[in-house]
Amino acid sequence: MCNLYHVSPKAQIATHFRSIVPDQYDEVAVGPFGTGPFVRSAGDGLECVLGQWGMIRPGAPARIELKKVKPVPGRKPLAPRPRSTNNARIETIASKQTFRDAWRSGKRCLIPAAWYQEPNWETGKNIWWRLQRADGMPWALAGLWSEWVDHVTGEVVPNYTMITTNCDGHPLLGRLHKPDLTLPADAQDKRSVIHVDPAYWQRWLSGGEDEALALIRPQPSEVFDLADARRTDEALAHAQKTVPQTLL
Repeated sequence: MCNLYHVSPKAQIATHFRSIVPDQYDEVAVGPFGTGPFVRSAGDGLECVLGQWGMIRPGAPARIELKKVKPVPGRKPLAPRPRSTNNARIETIASKQTFRDAWRSGKRCLIPAAWYQEPNWETGKNIWWRLQRADGMPWALAGLWSEWVDHVTGEVVPNYTMITTNCDGHPLLGRLHKPDLTLPADAQDKRSVIHVDPAYWQRWLSGGEDEALALIRPQPSEVFDLADARRTDEALAHAQKTVPQTLL
Protein backbone atom coordinates (compact mmCIF):
# COMPACT_ATOMS: atom_id res chain seq x y z
CA MET A 1 0.00 0.00 0.00
CA CYS A 2 1.02 3.61 -0.45
CA ASN A 3 0.88 6.27 2.26
CA LEU A 4 2.93 9.05 0.70
CA TYR A 5 3.31 10.34 -2.83
CA HIS A 6 4.33 13.56 -4.58
CA VAL A 7 1.94 15.12 -7.03
CA SER A 8 3.08 15.78 -10.59
CA PRO A 9 4.05 19.34 -11.56
CA LYS A 10 1.12 21.49 -12.62
CA ALA A 11 2.46 22.03 -16.14
CA GLN A 12 3.01 18.30 -16.59
CA ILE A 13 -0.58 17.52 -15.64
CA ALA A 14 -1.85 20.14 -18.08
CA THR A 15 0.12 18.69 -20.99
CA HIS A 16 0.27 14.97 -20.22
CA PHE A 17 -3.32 14.60 -19.00
CA ARG A 18 -4.68 17.37 -21.26
CA SER A 19 -6.56 18.83 -18.34
CA ILE A 20 -6.93 22.29 -16.78
CA VAL A 21 -5.49 22.32 -13.27
CA PRO A 22 -7.36 24.24 -10.51
CA ASP A 23 -5.71 27.46 -9.30
CA GLN A 24 -5.47 26.09 -5.73
CA TYR A 25 -3.19 23.27 -6.89
CA ASP A 26 -0.05 22.91 -4.79
CA GLU A 27 2.97 20.84 -5.86
CA VAL A 28 3.56 18.95 -2.62
CA ALA A 29 3.96 15.49 -1.15
CA VAL A 30 0.56 14.17 -0.07
CA GLY A 31 -0.21 11.90 2.88
CA PRO A 32 -3.51 10.37 4.04
CA PHE A 33 -6.28 13.01 4.35
CA GLY A 34 -4.13 15.53 2.49
CA THR A 35 -5.34 17.33 -0.63
CA GLY A 36 -4.27 16.13 -4.04
CA PRO A 37 -5.45 16.01 -7.67
CA PHE A 38 -7.30 13.29 -9.48
CA VAL A 39 -8.35 13.18 -13.13
CA ARG A 40 -11.77 11.92 -14.19
CA SER A 41 -13.90 11.88 -17.34
CA ALA A 42 -15.81 15.07 -18.12
CA GLY A 43 -17.84 15.17 -21.31
CA ASP A 44 -15.49 14.49 -24.21
CA GLY A 45 -12.34 15.20 -22.23
CA LEU A 46 -10.66 14.96 -18.85
CA GLU A 47 -11.13 17.06 -15.72
CA CYS A 48 -8.61 17.60 -12.93
CA VAL A 49 -10.22 17.87 -9.48
CA LEU A 50 -8.71 18.55 -6.06
CA GLY A 51 -9.91 16.28 -3.31
CA GLN A 52 -9.10 14.50 -0.07
CA TRP A 53 -6.83 11.47 -0.36
CA GLY A 54 -8.94 9.06 1.65
CA MET A 55 -12.47 7.98 0.73
CA ILE A 56 -15.28 9.07 3.02
CA ARG A 57 -17.88 6.45 3.82
CA PRO A 58 -21.30 7.26 2.33
CA GLY A 59 -23.63 8.40 5.08
CA ALA A 60 -20.80 9.47 7.40
CA PRO A 61 -22.14 11.95 9.99
CA ALA A 62 -22.04 15.67 9.36
CA ARG A 63 -19.15 17.52 10.98
CA ILE A 64 -21.40 19.72 13.12
CA GLU A 65 -23.13 16.60 14.49
CA LEU A 66 -19.79 15.11 15.51
CA LYS A 67 -19.18 18.05 17.84
CA LYS A 68 -22.31 17.09 19.77
CA VAL A 69 -21.19 13.53 20.41
CA LYS A 70 -20.01 13.03 23.98
CA PRO A 71 -16.57 11.31 24.07
CA VAL A 72 -16.52 7.81 25.54
CA PRO A 73 -13.39 6.92 27.56
CA GLY A 74 -11.31 4.28 25.82
CA ARG A 75 -13.14 4.63 22.50
CA LYS A 76 -11.83 6.42 19.44
CA PRO A 77 -13.87 9.49 18.46
CA LEU A 78 -16.18 9.32 15.49
CA ALA A 79 -14.96 10.93 12.28
CA PRO A 80 -16.52 11.63 8.87
CA ARG A 81 -13.23 10.54 7.30
CA PRO A 82 -12.63 6.93 8.35
CA ARG A 83 -9.11 5.62 8.76
CA SER A 84 -7.19 3.55 6.22
CA THR A 85 -9.21 4.50 3.15
CA ASN A 86 -6.44 6.10 1.08
CA ASN A 87 -5.88 2.62 -0.44
CA ALA A 88 -8.56 0.18 -1.65
CA ARG A 89 -7.88 -3.51 -2.18
CA ILE A 90 -9.15 -4.57 -5.62
CA GLU A 91 -10.24 -7.93 -4.18
CA THR A 92 -12.81 -6.29 -1.86
CA ILE A 93 -13.53 -2.98 -3.59
CA ALA A 94 -16.97 -4.13 -4.76
CA SER A 95 -18.07 -5.21 -1.28
CA LYS A 96 -16.59 -2.74 1.20
CA GLN A 97 -19.13 -0.10 2.26
CA THR A 98 -16.76 2.82 1.71
CA PHE A 99 -15.93 1.88 -1.89
CA ARG A 100 -18.72 -0.27 -3.34
CA ASP A 101 -21.12 2.47 -4.50
CA ALA A 102 -18.37 4.40 -6.27
CA TRP A 103 -17.05 1.21 -7.87
CA ARG A 104 -20.47 0.08 -9.08
CA SER A 105 -21.09 3.58 -10.45
CA GLY A 106 -17.86 3.44 -12.46
CA LYS A 107 -16.32 6.45 -10.69
CA ARG A 108 -12.80 5.51 -11.66
CA CYS A 109 -10.03 8.09 -11.90
CA LEU A 110 -6.32 8.61 -12.56
CA ILE A 111 -4.02 10.02 -9.88
CA PRO A 112 -1.03 11.98 -11.28
CA ALA A 113 2.13 11.28 -9.29
CA ALA A 114 5.80 12.17 -9.78
CA TRP A 115 6.74 9.42 -7.33
CA TYR A 116 5.31 7.33 -4.54
CA GLN A 117 7.06 5.94 -1.49
CA GLU A 118 7.29 2.37 -0.19
CA PRO A 119 9.45 0.71 2.51
CA ASN A 120 12.19 -1.85 1.90
CA TRP A 121 13.34 -4.02 4.85
CA GLU A 122 15.94 -6.24 3.21
CA THR A 123 18.81 -4.75 5.23
CA GLY A 124 16.97 -5.35 8.49
CA LYS A 125 15.85 -1.75 8.80
CA ASN A 126 13.46 0.38 6.81
CA ILE A 127 14.86 2.09 3.71
CA TRP A 128 12.33 4.24 1.91
CA TRP A 129 12.23 3.82 -1.85
CA ARG A 130 10.93 6.60 -4.08
CA LEU A 131 9.33 4.82 -7.00
CA GLN A 132 9.61 6.93 -10.14
CA ARG A 133 9.28 6.10 -13.81
CA ALA A 134 12.52 5.51 -15.69
CA ASP A 135 11.35 7.77 -18.54
CA GLY A 136 10.63 10.71 -16.21
CA MET A 137 6.94 10.79 -17.11
CA PRO A 138 4.25 10.95 -14.42
CA TRP A 139 2.47 7.94 -13.04
CA ALA A 140 -1.25 7.73 -13.79
CA LEU A 141 -2.30 5.65 -10.80
CA ALA A 142 -5.62 3.81 -10.88
CA GLY A 143 -8.05 5.29 -8.40
CA LEU A 144 -11.66 5.61 -7.34
CA TRP A 145 -13.42 8.88 -6.51
CA SER A 146 -16.55 10.05 -4.77
CA GLU A 147 -18.16 13.16 -3.31
CA TRP A 148 -19.23 13.31 0.32
CA VAL A 149 -21.98 15.82 1.12
CA ASP A 150 -22.39 17.27 4.60
CA HIS A 151 -26.18 17.12 4.92
CA VAL A 152 -26.16 19.93 7.50
CA THR A 153 -23.99 22.52 5.75
CA GLY A 154 -24.27 21.27 2.17
CA GLU A 155 -20.48 21.20 1.79
CA VAL A 156 -19.31 18.89 -1.01
CA VAL A 157 -15.97 17.18 -0.38
CA PRO A 158 -14.41 15.37 -3.37
CA ASN A 159 -12.38 12.38 -2.18
CA TYR A 160 -10.40 9.57 -3.75
CA THR A 161 -8.42 6.41 -3.09
CA MET A 162 -5.62 4.48 -4.80
CA ILE A 163 -6.38 0.92 -5.84
CA THR A 164 -3.92 -1.82 -4.86
CA THR A 165 -3.34 -5.38 -5.98
CA ASN A 166 -1.20 -8.31 -4.86
CA CYS A 167 2.40 -8.19 -6.09
CA ASP A 168 3.90 -11.30 -4.44
CA GLY A 169 6.63 -12.65 -6.69
CA HIS A 170 7.18 -9.41 -8.61
CA PRO A 171 10.98 -9.07 -9.03
CA LEU A 172 10.97 -5.43 -7.87
CA LEU A 173 7.73 -4.68 -6.03
CA GLY A 174 7.85 -7.98 -4.16
CA ARG A 175 10.95 -6.66 -2.37
CA LEU A 176 8.96 -3.92 -0.67
CA HIS A 177 7.13 -3.84 2.68
CA LYS A 178 8.14 -5.66 5.84
CA PRO A 179 7.82 -9.42 5.37
CA ASP A 180 5.79 -11.62 7.68
CA LEU A 181 8.33 -14.27 8.67
CA THR A 182 5.54 -16.67 9.66
CA LEU A 183 4.27 -16.85 6.06
CA PRO A 184 5.84 -18.34 2.91
CA ALA A 185 7.11 -15.99 0.21
CA ASP A 186 4.14 -16.61 -2.06
CA ALA A 187 1.59 -15.80 0.67
CA GLN A 188 2.86 -12.43 1.92
CA ASP A 189 0.12 -10.43 0.14
CA LYS A 190 2.49 -7.59 -0.68
CA ARG A 191 0.50 -4.72 -2.21
CA SER A 192 1.17 -2.42 -5.15
CA VAL A 193 -0.60 0.57 -6.64
CA ILE A 194 -1.44 0.34 -10.36
CA HIS A 195 -0.28 2.54 -13.24
CA VAL A 196 -2.51 2.91 -16.31
CA ASP A 197 -0.80 3.61 -19.64
CA PRO A 198 -2.31 6.43 -21.76
CA ALA A 199 -3.50 3.94 -24.37
CA TYR A 200 -5.87 2.49 -21.76
CA TRP A 201 -7.09 5.66 -20.03
CA GLN A 202 -10.43 5.70 -21.81
CA ARG A 203 -10.99 2.02 -21.05
CA TRP A 204 -10.17 2.58 -17.38
CA LEU A 205 -12.26 5.72 -16.97
CA SER A 206 -15.29 4.79 -19.06
CA GLY A 207 -15.17 1.08 -19.86
CA GLY A 208 -17.09 -1.73 -18.25
CA GLU A 209 -16.09 -3.40 -15.01
CA ASP A 210 -14.46 -6.37 -16.74
CA GLU A 211 -12.42 -4.02 -18.95
CA ALA A 212 -11.25 -2.12 -15.88
CA LEU A 213 -10.34 -5.27 -13.96
CA ALA A 214 -8.20 -6.47 -16.86
CA LEU A 215 -5.97 -3.41 -16.34
CA ILE A 216 -5.25 -4.20 -12.67
CA ARG A 217 -1.71 -5.53 -12.87
CA PRO A 218 1.69 -4.34 -11.58
CA GLN A 219 4.00 -2.66 -14.07
CA PRO A 220 7.13 -4.52 -15.28
CA SER A 221 10.36 -3.74 -13.43
CA GLU A 222 11.90 -1.99 -16.43
CA VAL A 223 9.28 0.78 -16.22
CA PHE A 224 10.74 1.90 -12.87
CA ASP A 225 13.77 4.03 -12.09
CA LEU A 226 15.89 1.44 -10.28
CA ALA A 227 18.23 3.86 -8.44
CA ASP A 228 16.92 3.02 -4.96
CA ALA A 229 16.95 -0.70 -5.71
CA ARG A 230 20.61 -0.48 -6.78
CA ARG A 231 21.55 1.46 -3.63
CA THR A 232 19.90 -1.21 -1.50
CA ASP A 233 21.69 -3.96 -3.45
CA GLU A 234 25.00 -2.18 -2.81
CA ALA A 235 24.22 -1.93 0.92
CA LEU A 236 23.37 -5.63 1.06
CA ALA A 237 26.57 -6.55 -0.79
CA HIS A 238 28.67 -4.37 1.53
CA ALA A 239 27.05 -5.92 4.63
CA GLN A 240 27.80 -9.39 3.29
CA LYS A 241 31.47 -8.55 2.80
CA THR A 242 31.83 -7.16 6.31
CA VAL A 243 30.26 -10.13 8.12
CA PRO A 244 33.01 -12.03 10.01
CA GLN A 245 33.96 -15.28 8.29
CA THR A 246 33.09 -17.27 11.40
CA LEU A 247 29.47 -16.18 10.97
CA LEU A 248 29.22 -17.18 7.31
